[in-house]
Amino acid sequence: MGSRRKARECALQMLFAADVSEIRPDQLVRLYWRELGEVDVEEAAREFATRLATGTIAHKDELDERIRLRAEHWRISRMAIVDRNVLRLAVYEFLYEPTPRTVAINEALEIARRFSTYEATQFINGILDAIKRDLDEEQPQTNVDETLDAEDNTATRSDNGDDTNDDQHDNADDGDHKDGEDRSSNGANDGSPSS
Repeated sequence: MGSRRKARECALQMLFAADVSEIRPDQLVRLYWRELGEVDVEEAAREFATRLATGTIAHKDELDERIRLRAEHWRISRMAIVDRNVLRLAVYEFLYEPTPRTVAINEALEIARRFSTYEATQFINGILDAIKRDLDEEQPQTNVDETLDAEDNTATRSDNGDDTNDDQHDNADDGDHKDGEDRSSNGANDGSPSS
């Protein structure tokens, strides 16, 4: 697993903790790295995880509004804690990080596959794709650093210059899986982002 994916997972764990407690962001970060965070996380990944978590918390109302507009018939408070925080984290990256938006979606989906259900991954994919389209129309991404996530990124450039993905995240809703695995029976998940 790449260090930036690990950082995103750490950020998700911090966001989960923030969502279920009334702890201040600075206390949360200190507590997480002292008590819960893995000791082998590189310093750059720690900094990225901390920036993602604290930035997401700081912009939560704005992020939730973007999600709310695209999560038809779903109140954010009724979403699973993991799912709403995966969404918040990705939308924060869309708006405030130089990560290509397609990469942010791919990373969110990989994290959702690990910590949530197959159905939730489809749900997250649909919302993030819609928000990405909205943002691409409103404010095309100009601060992209294509070198970020090189070790984590499965996105590649197609001949026409569009981002594509080996996992075909745009087709996640069709129920067809390349590996033939039935992901809908992956067992119960209590929604907590623990390893």
